[in-house]
Amino acid sequence: MWNSFIELSTLSMGVIPVLVVLFTVGLAVVIERLWFFHRVLNQGAAIEHDLKRTGYRDLDGLRAVAARFPGAMQSVLVTTGADSQAADAEAAERLIDESILEVVPVMDRNLWVLDTAVTLGPLLGLLGTIFGMIKTFNVLGNQGVGAGAGAVTGGIGEALVATGVGLFIAIVGLIFLNYFNKRVRLGVQQMELIKITVVNRLHGGGAR
Repeated sequence: MWNSFIELSTLSMGVIPVLVVLFTVGLAVVIERLWFFHRVLNQGAAIEHDLKRTGYRDLDGLRAVAARFPGAMQSVLVTTGADSQAADAEAAERLIDESILEVVPVMDRNLWVLDTAVTLGPLLGLLGTIFGMIKTFNVLGNQGVGAGAGAVTGGIGEALVATGVGLFIAIVGLIFLNYFNKRVRLGVQQMELIKITVVNRLHGGGAR
């Protein structure tokens, strides 16, 4: 297998190893983002649940919710809301919106890597195939008319491996990129709900 990899790498003028590196980096991003969204969205759901059980204008209750999730991004919104309890509802919303804008970039961090892999993978694969076919035809040209059809089709088949690898990277990357973009939207929606809940608890019409 190693010899085949070396042969394909040589045929593609080094494009195959670049594609392997691109796939490895993309896979690392996928694993990290899967764990990240699993943790963050579960924390957000737990914070939502605890906020709904908090009484109106219960400032200590809000601070207790934030304290139970010290590492969660959403707890920053709760803390910001609790700290703005002296302000009116509109001012509190603006302050929490500011906190949301600060944490949203963390949610789509490194997704540009997958976007790049989706675009660059097929192009690199095509480039590797072109290099491979040029090299194959040069070898066949040197052999002259004695080269058989098997040598021609075999060389072209090996050259097309780069295109196949590039398309595979793009397909896998696109699937996970769309999935993570949906997770980002869900996370933002979750934070908007937390913002509304916090403001309602601080400035709602419920009894003390």
